Amino acid sequence: MEKRPLGRSSLEVSVLGLGTMMFHTQIDRDGAWAQMDRCLDAGCDFFDTAEIYPIPPKAEYVGRSEEFIGEWMKERGTRERILLATKVAGRNDDNHWIREGRTPRVSARDIEEAVEASLARLQTDVIDLYQIHWPDRQSPRFANDRYGFVPFADDWVPLEEAVAAMGRLIAAGKIRTWGLSNDTPWGTMKCIQVAEALGVDRPVSVQNPYSLLNRIYEYGLAEVGMMEDVGLLTYSPLAQGYLSGKYLDGQVPEGARKSFMGERMTRYEGPSTEHAIRGYLEVAGDFGLDPNAMALRWSVSKPFVASSIFGAANMRQLELIIDCLEIEWTDELDAAVNAVHARWPNPAP
Repeated sequence: MEKRPLGRSSLEVSVLGLGTMMFHTQIDRDGAWAQMDRCLDAGCDFFDTAEIYPIPPKAEYVGRSEEFIGEWMKERGTRERILLATKVAGRNDDNHWIREGRTPRVSARDIEEAVEASLARLQTDVIDLYQIHWPDRQSPRFANDRYGFVPFADDWVPLEEAVAAMGRLIAAGKIRTWGLSNDTPWGTMKCIQVAEALGVDRPVSVQNPYSLLNRIYEYGLAEVGMMEDVGLLTYSPLAQGYLSGKYLDGQVPEGARKSFMGERMTRYEGPSTEHAIRGYLEVAGDFGLDPNAMALRWSVSKPFVASSIFGAANMRQLELIIDCLEIEWTDELDAAVNAVHARWPNPAP
């Protein structure tokens, strides 16, 4: 499987990355182990998780996704064969149980406590890529700006504090590189500037949503990423299953993610979303492609994408995802996809 550089670091990531946010909730231990085995066998050796996973986050099972990976690495002896990424949770006034009763923040204290807990759950001495899951400041994310921009709160943790903490973790050998997630062009550029001013390694990546239904990344961050060597790690490249068409006309198949995620997936149900989905399904049909495979192959065709992080509900889906790389991405196919985008642009930002 193709490898791509991770920013200006010496690390490379497989062009497809295994997302693990459904480990424990939708995917049990045996299923998770089978997926990790198959991915490694296929050359997909970039695994992404987070301290808050699985989703939806709950106190009774927070951190289980990391534990699944740690148990698998120990049993299989695979730690040195994968590039391991996890995340420290951003500010969230509702999830006090993550920090034993206090609000999670992106402070030096939180970052240092969180990385120690993740290292223990993952049963490793070092994390290859440590990411800030979302900023401490108020910023557009998770479709929270659908009805307009919300001004910044004035009490957010200074970026200098978080960046300096990352530098100390690198110096201590607890992480190799660091990155951002759910961040903006301003946030990414500011972190680069702060890192350079402090003499700390720059962020190497930003993990943001990017799919046929949400190409907002292209409107600012793509230029930043390419000019500053900050790779995009896409999440939800299949729009959490909506691009398969399985949720059209209000359908909710048994066992599908929406059946237990509920309102967390309403960002994919805007007024023009179904029109766009039907348009992409038509393109897939015209070219004889599975719509999920087409959507994922489209994402990795982009020069600013370092890796597309996918989630597979079962082994059949996983095989389909791995096989998507066999699709030849032609100018004709690209033009057909862009024609749908031009008619119904970004219905699910």
